[in-house]
Amino acid sequence: MDTALSAVRLEVMQHVGKDLDGLIADYLKPIDENWQPSDFLPDSADENFMGEVKLLQESCRDLPYDYIAVLIGDTITEEALPTYESWLSAVIGVDQVSEPNGWMRWVRAWTAEENRHGDLLNRYLYLSGRVNMRAMEVSTQYLIADGFDIGTDRDPYRNFIYTSFQELATNVSHRRTASLAKKFGNPHLSKICGVIAADEMRHAKAYKAFVSRILAVDPSEMMIALEDMMRKKIVMPAHFLRETGMKMGSTFSHFSDAAQRLGVYTTIDYIEILESLLAEWEIGAVKGLNEQAEKGRDYLMALPTRLRRIADRTRVPELSYEFSWIK
Repeated sequence: MDTALSAVRLEVMQHVGKDLDGLIADYLKPIDENWQPSDFLPDSADENFMGEVKLLQESCRDLPYDYIAVLIGDTITEEALPTYESWLSAVIGVDQVSEPNGWMRWVRAWTAEENRHGDLLNRYLYLSGRVNMRAMEVSTQYLIADGFDIGTDRDPYRNFIYTSFQELATNVSHRRTASLAKKFGNPHLSKICGVIAADEMRHAKAYKAFVSRILAVDPSEMMIALEDMMRKKIVMPAHFLRETGMKMGSTFSHFSDAAQRLGVYTTIDYIEILESLLAEWEIGAVKGLNEQAEKGRDYLMALPTRLRRIADRTRVPELSYEFSWIK
């Protein structure tokens, strides 16, 4: 990104973030009032701990193979939080760490809420007795060590588009795993997935609001950024999953197949998230666009229909792959 464009981005970020205390209060919860992983797990200091663990394992015994695979994949991507924080820390406007009230306050506070998700799911899976924890932990370490390029560079516009989409996608995934856990007779796991899904929706509302604020002051550049991100496609962190002895990203297709078979996250969900964002940001009604941005808007408004035609031809393979993560 050239120097002049970077300067404009920084100015816009300073404008959008002029009320960060208000933004944090609106979209994040006070730490002392928030749920913590220990609220949902057996207490190891309790004399009934082993009995509670046994009940937890019994409730997990009949969970389907695909369900366990998806839950593990979701856990690994939640555990890769250090990567997400480091990439957001480098974004123009966020990287002004010398400013005490700068955007880093938002990133740290958001990270602190997100950190609970991987902790809770990891401990639950450890207690479940269904998981090869070392194999899962190896995949987590690979995902963090490999890093990944999501096509946003240091551009706050593209990064906030990405986080808006990604938080909505994780909300869908955790909400569906919550519903399925209840269907499979595990209300405890359903509650766990449900509280994580609720966090993801709050975070999605925040990032969508940031995009709306930018659209109001720099509509053409934001429209161009949105078109660019959707042409590239939003690539979820799970896209880079791998297991021991495998190449980066080699596990994703199997994880995705399991999610599609279960209906946890599908091609149609991707399209519906796009449609919801186009509506939320009122893309069809944005004023003051330059010629390039108008063409970008035309592309965006036609995109859901094009993607649905492709989705109609998509076929999901039957269960055949054996994950190293599952006992």
